[in-house]
Amino acid sequence: MKLHHLKPAPGSKKRKIRVGRGEAGRRGKTAGRGTKGTGARNKLRPGFEGGQLPLARRVPKLRGFNRPQKEYFALVNVGRLSGFPAKSTVGPDELRAAGLVKKRGRVKVLGEGELEHAVTVRAHAFSLGAVEKIKAAGGTVEVID
Repeated sequence: MKLHHLKPAPGSKKRKIRVGRGEAGRRGKTAGRGTKGTGARNKLRPGFEGGQLPLARRVPKLRGFNRPQKEYFALVNVGRLSGFPAKSTVGPDELRAAGLVKKRGRVKVLGEGELEHAVTVRAHAFSLGAVEKIKAAGGTVEVID
């Protein structure tokens, strides 16, 4: 076999359609562009919607930036911890069992509300106000990894 014997596989090469080459051809006269109108006369830029306000301008601009690695916490306020008995340990599992936390994942305790009795609270994060209120009530704070 020599170089001049090589040829492409049958059916792999298609001939280009030559439009507008007379009425005898399959794409003569209007050459597949229909009759009259903008599409028959000139090229339209991509995304042109016939004068309607284009999608790129209808949709509001992207504002801000969302970090893909952002950490999301299930939030619980200190006031909700009063429902647990005094001197008990409250962690993410106890909060889920009580229905205070819906989501899986990390739990953060915030400082809204008042805590009436001492409770040991285990969570992934605490606000400064929450730590002050838990300690003021005689409780302790444990940060989980």
